[in-house]
Amino acid sequence: MTVKERIDELRTELNKHNHAYYVNNAPTISDYDYDMMMKELEKLESEHPEFDDDLSPSHRVGSDITKGFTQVAHIHPMLSLGNTYSVEEVDEWVKKCNDMLENTDGMKSIPIVGEMKFDGTSISLIYENGRLVRAVTRGDGEKGDDVTENIKTIRSIPLTLHGDNYPKSFEIRGEIVLPWKAFDKLNEERAFNEEPLFANPRNAAAGTLKLQNSAEVSRRGLDAYFYYLISDNLPCDNHYDNMLKAKEWGFKVSDAMKLLHSIKEVDEFINYWDEQRKHLPVATDGLVFKVNNLRQQLNLGYTSKSPRWAIAYKFAAERALTKLNFVSFEVGRMGIITPVANLEPVLLSGTIVKRASLYNEDTVKTLGIHEHDMLYVEKGGEIIPKITGVDESAREKDAKAIKFVTHCPDCNTPLIRIPGEASWQCPNKYGCRPQILGRIEHFVSRHMMDIEGVGEENSALLYDAGLIKNTADLYDLKESDLMPLERVGPRTAQRIVEGVEASKSVPFERVIYALSIPFVGETVARKLARAVRDIDTLMNMGRDELVAIEDIGPRIADAIIEYFAYPANRELVERLRAAGVQMSMPEQDTNDHTDILAGKTIVISGVFSKHSREEYKALIDKNGGKNSGSISKKTSLILAGENMGPSKLEKAKSLGVPIINEDEFLQMIGL
Repeated sequence: MTVKERIDELRTELNKHNHAYYVNNAPTISDYDYDMMMKELEKLESEHPEFDDDLSPSHRVGSDITKGFTQVAHIHPMLSLGNTYSVEEVDEWVKKCNDMLENTDGMKSIPIVGEMKFDGTSISLIYENGRLVRAVTRGDGEKGDDVTENIKTIRSIPLTLHGDNYPKSFEIRGEIVLPWKAFDKLNEERAFNEEPLFANPRNAAAGTLKLQNSAEVSRRGLDAYFYYLISDNLPCDNHYDNMLKAKEWGFKVSDAMKLLHSIKEVDEFINYWDEQRKHLPVATDGLVFKVNNLRQQLNLGYTSKSPRWAIAYKFAAERALTKLNFVSFEVGRMGIITPVANLEPVLLSGTIVKRASLYNEDTVKTLGIHEHDMLYVEKGGEIIPKITGVDESAREKDAKAIKFVTHCPDCNTPLIRIPGEASWQCPNKYGCRPQILGRIEHFVSRHMMDIEGVGEENSALLYDAGLIKNTADLYDLKESDLMPLERVGPRTAQRIVEGVEASKSVPFERVIYALSIPFVGETVARKLARAVRDIDTLMNMGRDELVAIEDIGPRIADAIIEYFAYPANRELVERLRAAGVQMSMPEQDTNDHTDILAGKTIVISGVFSKHSREEYKALIDKNGGKNSGSISKKTSLILAGENMGPSKLEKAKSLGVPIINEDEFLQMIGL
């Protein structure tokens, strides 16, 4: 046997033993024998560096010179899942999927896959020719950090795949977790060294994965579970069988994954794991349900934020009783005053809770909170702390009821009540420090202008130093202005100026979102940008014109008009424009748009083979038409696939609405 053959043999054997130990939890050799094989491999690789391989099991220990992370765009966006908090909501989702897919069998549901929702940090792995080539964190869903070197240290992740029946190229998604045992050990070490403890395994896993020292990553004992496979050449036409194949290739797929064939089975799955999850070796925060058939997934499509074919169920919140220290009143960027309960720290669902929003005056009154009350705290979806009740029997004698403030706690301006709502607002929009800072922090955030180096702390630092009074002032900053500031060194100053410059290329739709127009969120900003095309059109539109835009109601229209009626906001826009910020949609975006479907309202129904529902909606929008979810007298035509629901078909006929198929529609728009 040649040296190269022996090295390959050792690598193959060690990879098998890693899988047996870390994935199957069933070691087949002793630790001593494993160590001896590893030592032999390391010796041979040292003596014959020409045979080195980055994916050799000898490199699992990592290095103490890991380079900084670079950002990589995801091939497919990593969207978040819609959340539910009750069995009934999950049942409704299953029924809705059946209805959307025109499932007419009243006895059975479309097949659903139930899975654990592990509480860690999401990861995307790319494999080519059976070898790991890249690992990227979720990031903002569009791009994430390349953490390949750290991922290589996780022994449950295959560096080279088992067998030979895998696609030539594919992406697999999963969750990086820190098992409870490793989490407890890590916190014991940190306590001994008088370092801050991690609040929960999720934070510890995320923090560990982003360490610059892959040797330390290796030592901490991260694990990984995988739950979705993406490729142009998948082995099966359904999610469940694809994951079983991934398991054969060496990936750790949870044994909890189960194929469910009815709503009853879905409910039983929830009830079982609501109790049994407490015995798992890793933290979980819920379950995930997915439509099994990939063609059906395609036809269900996506919303702007999540797939329609999957949903997350969050386990019931834990509850604790703790003391109220005081209530603070905080001012948001829109001037809304939010009461916040500041509590004696309490451990809840793995995290230390110190604060919880009381939302508004009505909530405070409804709960009947008094000074230093003992409050019941829950974590909705095990994420957001919420006050759910008061233990009145523990109330101190002569304790006074909490009263809502009448003046802004920051600028002392008398508050006004928003008509028809429970909220109080500070009307001093352009002179109230928290509101100004809130707009600046919103403007520079990742989903808006994404200006690196200007976060919450630096926004306040720049404002208090008199360097910025609004967002347009950011574009006048020079490195020499920043250098004298506390905590701002040469590199930070350079990053801020470079970040401001880079923001000039941010698309127009994100600029609209960044302006902090009331009620204009990310989705509304996108629809406005595509409808109006430039800022001048938006600034000068009337109420009727705005309401005519899809999903723009009277409240949003009035907020837009009021925003641009204020001279300071128009001046801000002009300064941003002069600085080079994008104030219109790029010309190329309209090149493939037509008005073929202008004035037509189209309903999509049935299952399609050539495009997904989302793709057809995009084509309707691109060609000037309007999508609608229900048939009415205003419906111009119905784009029907296979298995169009009989009730929709009957209604269409009764109203005389034309029905066309895929081929006819594509011919209509010239495709």
